[in-house]
Order: sequence, then C-alpha cells, then structure tokens
Amino acid sequence: MAETLTRTGERLAAPPPSAVRRLRHAIGRVLYRIPAARLALLLGPILLWMVVIYLGSLGLLFVTSFWRQDSVTGAIVQNWGLTNYQFLVQEGVYRTIAIRTVGIALAVTVTDIALAIPIAYYAARIASPRVRTLLLLSIVLPLWSSYLVRVYAWRTILSGDGVLNWSLHHVHLGSVNLGFSRWSLWIVFSYLWLPYVTLPVYAALERIPNSLIEASTDLGARWRTTFRRVILPIAFPGIVAGSIFAFSLTLGDYIAPDLVGDTEFIGNVIYQNVGIANNIPFAAAYAIVPALVMGVYLLIARQLKAFEAL
Repeated sequence: MAETLTRTGERLAAPPPSAVRRLRHAIGRVLYRIPAARLALLLGPILLWMVVIYLGSLGLLFVTSFWRQDSVTGAIVQNWGLTNYQFLVQEGVYRTIAIRTVGIALAVTVTDIALAIPIAYYAARIASPRVRTLLLLSIVLPLWSSYLVRVYAWRTILSGDGVLNWSLHHVHLGSVNLGFSRWSLWIVFSYLWLPYVTLPVYAALERIPNSLIEASTDLGARWRTTFRRVILPIAFPGIVAGSIFAFSLTLGDYIAPDLVGDTEFIGNVIYQNVGIANNIPFAAAYAIVPALVMGVYLLIARQLKAFEAL
C-alpha cells in the first residue's frame, strides 16, 4: 500500500481512491480500449440532436400532409386521408410549377458547374499564390453581403432602364428585356450559388497530386485526355457536392422568384398556403415533392459513387 511521509517523519497510509476517481479511471480504460465508444461519445449528442430536429420535423411534416383543411371554417381537421395528394395530382398547375422548379434548378446547376470548373482549375493548378488568394477572396466576398442586397442589385442591373441596357445602348447593340423573366431567375440563381459550387470543386482539384498529371503527360496523353481520364474522375466528388448545393438551394428558394421573376416556384405555393390561406396540410403535402426530388438526386449521386472520396 502506498504511504505518505509527514513533516514529523511518520509514515501514514495514503487514502484510498474515491469512487469518482475509480469511475473515471474505469471509463478512461473503456474509451481507450474501444475506439467506437470514443466516437459515439463525441458524435452522439450531435447526431441525437440532428435526428430529433431534422428527422422529427420531417416526420411531423409527413403526418401533417395527410390532414386536411375544412372548406367552410378553415380549421385543420386531423383526419387521415389522401385529399391533398389527390388534389396535387388532379390539378395540372401544381405539376407545371413542380416541373418548372426542377427544370430551372437543373439549368442553374449545370451553369454553375460549367463556370466553376475553369475558375477552380485556374485557382488550384495555374494561378500564383497571390492571384489565387485574390481570386478566392473575390469568390467568397459576395457571401459577406445580404442575400436581399445581391438580389436587388441584379434586379436593378436587369431592369429595362438598368445598367445592362444602358451599357448595350452606348455600344449600339440595342436592348434586351430580361427583367422579371425566367432568364433573370436563371442569371440571379447562377450568380447566388456559384461560390457554393466553386469552393468544393476547388478543394477537389487542389488535392490532385501533380505526379498523376505529369505521368499522364509523360505517357503521351493530350490535355483533354488528361482532364477526362485523370482530373475529372478525381474531382467528380467535389463537383457532385457543389451541384447538390446549387440544386437544393434553387429548389427551395421562394424569395428570388418574387423579386426578379414572373413565375412561381414550389416554395412560393408553400408560402402562400402557410402564410395566407393557412392551409398547412396542403403546404406540407406539396413540401414533400422537393424532399422526394432531393432524395432521388442523392440516390443517383450515391449510385455514381460520388460520395466515396468525400
């Protein structure tokens, strides 16, 4: 037994460890021997919070979609049924809005990918450190301003008497009518989400070893072949990650269509039924549509093995 020495030289027995200390030592030994236990202790509270908040809210949304609104009193009747889903299928206008929303979201995603790849490649593989810093700063800088400020800025640029038509008039190229149209929505959305696509693509391109590109060149491959067979497969997970941002953010937006567009998105219909008509069950049923679309999108990305290298 361990002993302690007092000032008088007498040896006294050390006090036994407390129960708290023994418990702490036991927990430490368990965590040291079982790495999964350390991971569960670290991520458990966060995952539990996400499950309760995210999956719980989705579950409540799904349950609410089976209720209905009384046509006379406007009260919500908590009787299960498929009334809302039948109305969505029968009314062609809601199918048209859903197809339009998904179509513009896909167009914005493809546009941002086409713009992000050359920008990210130049920043990651060609630019000097100073130019790379300035380029990345210019990409991130718009995110420091308000969403509404950026949308209203483009509304001013694309309006009939805006900067775009003023510039075209002074170079004698006529004028274009892009204000409050689907073209303006496409331009504004592509601008808004471009940083969210560029940064993941840049991170993926930056991780590519130079030796792979040099080996491809030494074997006689042209730049197109190197890009298609070496660079693009490695950067594909970053491209998919960026596309998820652009697609999902466009799919759920309802502010920009009101400010710069002449059409309705799924989010606009949901907002009107929640804030104006108070038809929460129908809004919940229509909100299931983008959730299903994103689920299919993620499943396709998973089948393409885009998440393995993330």
